[in-house]
Amino acid sequence: MKTKKWRFMSVILVFFLLLAGCSYGGDSSNSSGEQSEGEGTGSDPKKGGKVSIPIVADPTFNPWHPNAYAESNVVNRVLFSGLTQPGKDLAPSPDLATKWETSDDELEWTFYLRDDVLWHDGEKFTAEDVAYTFNEIVLNAELGANNSSYFQKVKEVQVVNDYEVKFIMESPVAALPAYLSFNTEIVPKHIFEGEDPWELTSFNKVNPVGTGAYKLKSYTSGQSVVLERNDDFYGDVGLLDEIEYKVLPDVNTHVAQILSGELSIFALDDLASIERIEQAEGVSVFGRETPRFFWIIVNHEEEKYQDKRVKQAILHAIDRQNIIDTVLKGYGTIADAGIAPALEEYYTDDVARYDYDPEKAKELLAEAGWTDTDGDGIVDKDGEPFSIDFKIGIQGDLEAVSQMVQQYLVKIGLDVKLNAMEWNAMIQDVVVNRNYEMSLNWWRYPADPDLSAYMHSANVKGNNIPHYQNPELDKLLDQGAQTSDVEERKKIYIEAQKLMAEELPYIFLWYPQEAQVRIDKLKGVPDLAFGDALHYIHEWYIEE
Repeated sequence: MKTKKWRFMSVILVFFLLLAGCSYGGDSSNSSGEQSEGEGTGSDPKKGGKVSIPIVADPTFNPWHPNAYAESNVVNRVLFSGLTQPGKDLAPSPDLATKWETSDDELEWTFYLRDDVLWHDGEKFTAEDVAYTFNEIVLNAELGANNSSYFQKVKEVQVVNDYEVKFIMESPVAALPAYLSFNTEIVPKHIFEGEDPWELTSFNKVNPVGTGAYKLKSYTSGQSVVLERNDDFYGDVGLLDEIEYKVLPDVNTHVAQILSGELSIFALDDLASIERIEQAEGVSVFGRETPRFFWIIVNHEEEKYQDKRVKQAILHAIDRQNIIDTVLKGYGTIADAGIAPALEEYYTDDVARYDYDPEKAKELLAEAGWTDTDGDGIVDKDGEPFSIDFKIGIQGDLEAVSQMVQQYLVKIGLDVKLNAMEWNAMIQDVVVNRNYEMSLNWWRYPADPDLSAYMHSANVKGNNIPHYQNPELDKLLDQGAQTSDVEERKKIYIEAQKLMAEELPYIFLWYPQEAQVRIDKLKGVPDLAFGDALHYIHEWYIEE
């Protein structure tokens, strides 16, 4: 069956109801639930076979490495395990931790760990691995670990005994269990201790050792990563024999190979071929709501971007609805702030709006002092033309979107030079070195409205890549993070969204809906976005 655009899945509705009635405090020992009766359900699961998944570049087998982003996450979620994982209702669910609880003041979180987990090399997993991962890597500010921004309020992780740890907090963080379910997997102390975690090439690029349902079988740089079933997995042992990740930078190749049966499943990042896929036999497309927003970032360390009128002008200059209709084929809605409509309890559209209005954009630039004084078509100020070095990574439809953005900005008098880069090169320049002026990309975040990791001043060396700092927004983000009561959090995050929309820490573009493509004979995939469904890959199987 083909799932049409913007059809809300029942699992999302369950999630909304869950959010309305609970907070993150207290005992959270809920299970992940049963397989839903959706298009991912088959009967009589079969053992054997493999699935093939595309990635656009070589991965880094270390979830905390500064270079480990999209192409690495889809591999690391299968190789490694976290304390929690997204449940099939998206609420944080047990994984390496069987349950958790918080103190009355929410300054201590206790996690009770499984005692039957082995690393892929046969060593036992214990609380020491958890404490090492956080104390020595995540909380080491000099390292700048990927996603460490989620854990700014964690003072330390204490070992209580072999299978119990305490997270000691500087202040309450209601979303801690959700953060621990999102690209925050545990790494082995017995391999990393005494080593530079970023320079340990023997692990990060050659032979990773995790606790996940599948382990490394082979890796050929530029070609493929092959994982095989881990028969010592602590959960239900995987049904598939192998998981193959094929390094395929070109999305057109993804489409060709899913239609030929050489690929099995992926989230389609370039929707130009969506109708072709929808009409094909043996392949289906499923719409999935996700907490995600696309953005343009500008480097706020540059003076010209510290005037919000410049950012507002850029947003008025871009016909976002046209891009959604043409490039995204309707799989998206215009974004006004960072909290996506998927988080229905917290989302609001009662904020500042930026309709497509090039003349308004020119007015705002003029108010900020940027006018075309010499008639060359480029606005200038104090004799300096408004030129932009626009760096983007080549993946999915990013290049096509960026070309349209470039054209829109040129029309209002900005001299925009588009620099399309290989994905890993872009990560190094923009994310790691912060050597950029403007870029376009997206954030996918846990199913919680706390966006401190991306916008709080404390995280300018973390995921706050635009280097945005605003004490008023910091205060709201702190209040929201420290409040467990859903109704109170709603009020705080509505105010935060109003401020985001006015001040534009990011130039918000749209909230995309994921178009998940998979072959019909692949069964057991839960009704989740592709990245979340990977946590349940041991349940997937091929129905011949």
